Amino acid sequence: MNLPTTQTTTATTTKATLKPILKNVTIVLRPKNSETISAIVVTLTEWLLERNSVPQFLLREKSRIHQIFLRDNKDHLLNKILFISERDKYRSSDLIITLGGDGTLINICRKAPLNSPPIFGVNLGRLGFLTEFSTDNIFKNLNIVFQGESKFFSINLYLIRVYNEKKELKSKELFINDAVFTREHISRMFTLSLESSKQHIYNLFGDGLIISSPIGSTAYSLSAGGPITHPKVKAFILTPICPHGLTYRSMVISDKNRLTIHPTSDAKNVILTLDGQSVIPIQTGDTIVIRKHKNKFVKLIKNPTRNYYNTLKEKFFHGR
Repeated sequence: MNLPTTQTTTATTTKATLKPILKNVTIVLRPKNSETISAIVVTLTEWLLERNSVPQFLLREKSRIHQIFLRDNKDHLLNKILFISERDKYRSSDLIITLGGDGTLINICRKAPLNSPPIFGVNLGRLGFLTEFSTDNIFKNLNIVFQGESKFFSINLYLIRVYNEKKELKSKELFINDAVFTREHISRMFTLSLESSKQHIYNLFGDGLIISSPIGSTAYSLSAGGPITHPKVKAFILTPICPHGLTYRSMVISDKNRLTIHPTSDAKNVILTLDGQSVIPIQTGDTIVIRKHKNKFVKLIKNPTRNYYNTLKEKFFHGR
């Protein structure tokens, strides 16, 4: 049984009111190996087994997991864990634990179906803005989860549809942080025409455009001069990349309306990158429609000792 939940809006915090039964716990690892991740995998597996939970890993990690356990002389634990397919990682899990950085967490979130299990993100990366927990407090906070006293916050996903000039659907994907329009191989300016609910915003001439969610406002958009936007703000952030003109500024607009983007005739070899993980080739004549998904969101376990403003100060040295 998954943690109890209600449908909530972006970054809304909810308290779990019933003690969850966390029978199957899936552990997702970042691609790069390290001494830290190896030690945590073994310790976490033993910790879960002591609580009568079944640790699960992805099938593609089978060889890697075997090497980790054999190296630590813990091979007797291998017959107590399960390996599951990518397709089954959501429906066969009561809880998902990610061991990595924000990229590992985002990858799991982007592909999550409706009613997916809550996700406990542990930061082993450099920044860790979305991952709520560190290696120092992982087990203390997992105890809270297993006691049914945890809180979680919900993050909305955003839907992108790309149509060709015949109005046929070419691509349909989701993102959490941002959708970025740039040239594929060489930095050269091009033009995008933007509309919100059939109202023209502007024609942007520059190196590209970042369309960010509030959660993603502290990622690429911030680096390009965009504003820090609180996760509870219901908005899209439009941040030009090196615009050719002094009048282009980052804009915050309502996410209640869908965004429509039309590449113009000079938009050749343009790509659309979603969360830095997925790439869609864009051609002149395409129409790109972006909107907040009405009922698609993921649940992240919240660190009770962490808040948004402290995270800004810790990660970005924002103020004092």
